[in-house]
Amino acid sequence: MSKSPFSMVPLPTNRSMEKPREKGLSMMMDWGLPVGELEDRLGMIAPYVDFAKFVVGTARLYDEEYLQRKLEIYHAHRVHPFIGGQFLEYVYATQGFDGVQPYCEEAHRLGFKAIEVSDNCVPLSENDRKRLIRSAIDCGLEVHGEVGSKSDDTSASTLIAQANACYEAGADVVLVEGAELIENGEPKADLLRELKAGLDLSKVMFELSGHWIPGTTNTEIYQLKKFFITEFGPDVNMANIMPQDIWETEALRCGLSVVGPTNVG
Repeated sequence: MSKSPFSMVPLPTNRSMEKPREKGLSMMMDWGLPVGELEDRLGMIAPYVDFAKFVVGTARLYDEEYLQRKLEIYHAHRVHPFIGGQFLEYVYATQGFDGVQPYCEEAHRLGFKAIEVSDNCVPLSENDRKRLIRSAIDCGLEVHGEVGSKSDDTSASTLIAQANACYEAGADVVLVEGAELIENGEPKADLLRELKAGLDLSKVMFELSGHWIPGTTNTEIYQLKKFFITEFGPDVNMANIMPQDIWETEALRCGLSVVGPTNVG
């Protein structure tokens, strides 16, 4: 193993540093990274990335060999790529359940190990959500369920119920929509604490808001990350991190940024 600089500076004992991690997971967004850039970035940041989301329906736009090359790179760096939920929403909205199995089979054939099931654009009943999750599992895929809305405020009790429905159907982890977690530029502290009390946080990933949510600023995203780490500790699971922000996010987790040291003893 290569030598680390400044090794006299201790890192926090309550931060999971070795992959594969069971907690303290970081999910990166892939909006169409070219192969060369992906190799360069992962050569540096891979130790701090656990999942990568191919956002919306971008997986449809690749040449197949190029897409599979990207998946190979992710797997080589022990980063788990998956398809974002809005692509499945599009399939379900335009083809109904008849299109779900072919979509899941194609994802598996190409080399994806997981997909996301969400209802950001296409509302799902609890039964439909469970059916989609089980269809994906039947095709050999893991499922990351997403709960919450990009446009409506959802109560903590409803988010918890939606998450439990995902778990009951077989989802391995649940992502909480980032737009639900911030209001007027500030984290929804009370809601987040209710979620902490009502869910097993080792199976929850809190999404960061982003430029796709109207009015969201980089400062608000940064403040949300700070809140997660200060309130839940450095091993909180976070999603929707931009590739260029992975390094800074890990510095936050380790107390090497504005949050400051947590537990280095």
